[in-house]
Amino acid sequence: MAARFKMSRKGVGELLRSPMVQAEMVRRAEVIKSTAVALSPTGGSGDPHPGQYRASWTVESKTRGGRRRDRATATVRNSTYYARWVEYGTEKVPAHHVLLRSAQTGGG
Repeated sequence: MAARFKMSRKGVGELLRSPMVQAEMVRRAEVIKSTAVALSPTGGSGDPHPGQYRASWTVESKTRGGRRRDRATATVRNSTYYARWVEYGTEKVPAHHVLLRSAQTGGG
């Protein structure tokens, strides 16, 4: 005899917001963060704030995240004002793609 399953939208929503799912999102984000820290450039001898970019990685989590605000999420970000220039580059500085390369590890 085949097993029967009836999906409950409310139950799926509760699962997506559960502490178990949130903990897994934070764990994966921490893996991505540690890879980003390892890949982060630190600047040369003329850099007025060497290591600031590397030290500015953070992880934030929410139980109501995502596009529809219906699931647990964790976000990795760098709080320096020049983080986008390090990630995407400028006319004079090549892109480092630190967060992209870190996210490609999959947080596994």
